[in-house]
Amino acid sequence: MRFGYWMPVFGGWLRNDPDEGPSASWEAVRDLTLRSEEAGWDLSLIAELFLNDIKGVEQPALDAWSTAAALAAVTSSIELMVAVRPNFHHPALLAKQAANIDRISNGRLALNVVSSWWKEEAEQYGLAFDQHDDRYARTAEWLTVVDGLWREQRFSHAGERYQLKNAIVSPKPVRRPVVYAGGESDAAKTLIARQCDAYVMHGDPLDAIAPKIADMKARREEAGGPPMPFGMAAYVIVRDSEAEAQRELERITAMPATPPPGFANFDQWLSGTELERTLKLQEYSVSNRGLRPNLVGTPEQIADRIRAYETIGLDLLLLQMSPQAEEMDRFAATVMAPMRAGKL
Repeated sequence: MRFGYWMPVFGGWLRNDPDEGPSASWEAVRDLTLRSEEAGWDLSLIAELFLNDIKGVEQPALDAWSTAAALAAVTSSIELMVAVRPNFHHPALLAKQAANIDRISNGRLALNVVSSWWKEEAEQYGLAFDQHDDRYARTAEWLTVVDGLWREQRFSHAGERYQLKNAIVSPKPVRRPVVYAGGESDAAKTLIARQCDAYVMHGDPLDAIAPKIADMKARREEAGGPPMPFGMAAYVIVRDSEAEAQRELERITAMPATPPPGFANFDQWLSGTELERTLKLQEYSVSNRGLRPNLVGTPEQIADRIRAYETIGLDLLLLQMSPQAEEMDRFAATVMAPMRAGKL
């Protein structure tokens, strides 16, 4: 299993705790990333939203791509998976920008392609917002352009949304960045099976993840592509006893009397997706269905659950926790390192 974490570009991951910390700042993410490299983390996912979906739209949110470029220059081993939304980035310009960041990192850049769901955000910035299946049509053409510019010396394209004439991107990436993507509609799965390298999922129990992996493996085989890795988001609470872990779970899922600033965005997100879920109100406290895998308990309990996910074909965990630096250290010392050493 590879272990990754969500970079706190929004200042933390608990929607119900306004005093969680750390701040959404360059210094915080730089220090956390350097600390995570020393602890042996494999990957960091740098989410991209121009508005803060976790702490409320009036709160700061770091830009994903300039943050990634800065981190590429000060790190040495960690993979930087940067989210990118095709309606926010012209593919030719992004291909150039990404190739340069990959060079700075010496081949450690990856993309997480996200077909945007937040209509209000796009409208605020004067950008196109496509309906559901049209979003994936845009993403398919966008990926064709990016990939063509990375692979070919010169690339032309005459499509519905993008036109290029003998364009060049040089220098090329050190290696073609891995393209991760997620989605649960048929349009999303078809696109990912044909054009992406890896499939990432929101958190879910074992019996929900297993058929999703099996389905994508079949789709990938039908599309004629090589085997793809599978990743899943999750929130982790590791404590010395199960009772301690459950007390922390109760704390982070308690809804305050006054709804948090971002709660209205949650309603819009529900209406703008086709995800297969029945979300409980308390799940709002943690994003990306992170509590559903139930990585809550003692190191032994969590290690057993992780191994069960490995058995069904999961390769990567994308973890959230809070307070992030302290909890990442705790997880690395009590779960990640012992599992790798065969001691847990």
